[in-house]
Amino acid sequence: MSGTRRTDEGHGRLGSKLSGLAVALGCVLFLGGFAWGAVVYQPYTVPTDSMAPTIASGDRVLAERIDGSEVRRGDVVVFKQATWGNMPMVKRVVAVGGDTVACCTQDKLTVNGKKIDEPYLPKGSAAESSTIPSIEVPKDRLFLLGDERSGSLDSTAHLTEAGNGTVPRGAVSARVDAVAWPMNGMLDRPTGFEPLGGISDPGPLRLVLAAVVAGAVLVLGGAAYGPIANRSARRRSRTGAGERALAG
Repeated sequence: MSGTRRTDEGHGRLGSKLSGLAVALGCVLFLGGFAWGAVVYQPYTVPTDSMAPTIASGDRVLAERIDGSEVRRGDVVVFKQATWGNMPMVKRVVAVGGDTVACCTQDKLTVNGKKIDEPYLPKGSAAESSTIPSIEVPKDRLFLLGDERSGSLDSTAHLTEAGNGTVPRGAVSARVDAVAWPMNGMLDRPTGFEPLGGISDPGPLRLVLAAVVAGAVLVLGGAAYGPIANRSARRRSRTGAGERALAG
């Protein structure tokens, strides 16, 4: 019986060490995931339906902090432009410096003469409710449209300004990766722009969430080991006591 007790005690000490290690690692992953997310992402609440149905009024989005030089066609970006009201706005980039953008050809937007498939637009709607004349986007500038084209104050509302309604890349501060509330998840990638060049890859949001979830599981699992191990030890102790009484 003494050998059994020593074995149980050895297992108990090993289990306690592993439990402590799991809790420590879980804390690192959980807190580190939150810290990573806070550094990389900025939350925004979208006040209008100009990006519907992709993003609705009141939706809470997570936008990856990026430099304007990283923006690609199809990205949904957060930017601030003085002539647009000098407040954070969310729109989709449909053309970049050097592109020629126009609308509409067979109800589709064209960029460099190519018709763009835009499945994110409201079902049954045309690419634009009014004509966009052929516009060459100046170098280091962006042409932006809302997904709800009929009600969006976007580049088409500023065509008479310098730059033909475009904004400088430097005005962009973040790229929207996901709708966090309601939990619609990651934005679909705008594959219609792929024939014109590369599109952006998703940010590290999935890895951030995986780290947070894994950390929570390790913390809860490690913390639960103690009560479970103590209950098992008491059960074994009662069983051993019963066996000794019968043997006597």
